[in-house]
Amino acid sequence: QVQLVESGGGLVQPGGSLRLSCAASTNIFTFNAMGWYRQAPGKERELVAHITPGGDTTYAGSVQGRFTISRDNAKNTVYLQMNSLKPEDTAVYYCNLLRRLLQGSWGQGTQVTVSS
Repeated sequence: QVQLVESGGGLVQPGGSLRLSCAASTNIFTFNAMGWYRQAPGKERELVAHITPGGDTTYAGSVQGRFTISRDNAKNTVYLQMNSLKPEDTAVYYCNLLRRLLQGSWGQGTQVTVSS
């Protein structure tokens, strides 16, 4: 079993920045693509960004140019740098394996609130 713990969320003003962290209990990032997801109230969970074992990254159109996903295999940690935050970015952010069959359970996530 793999344990994933998200952190780094908080309350920021529009235009502000946050860096989210996803710490894994093992070095699963070496062989698995990882994704950052978010879920806003009343909406389904959506994929925001993902990174492959080779380091290739992909972003949702709504965050491209503002968010950056990265990985530090030595620390078993995936990051999501969020800049130029907008109120519509408000959501609970989760990290998980990109492959649905390997996702297992979801963690608690970390709350990001963008409000003036």
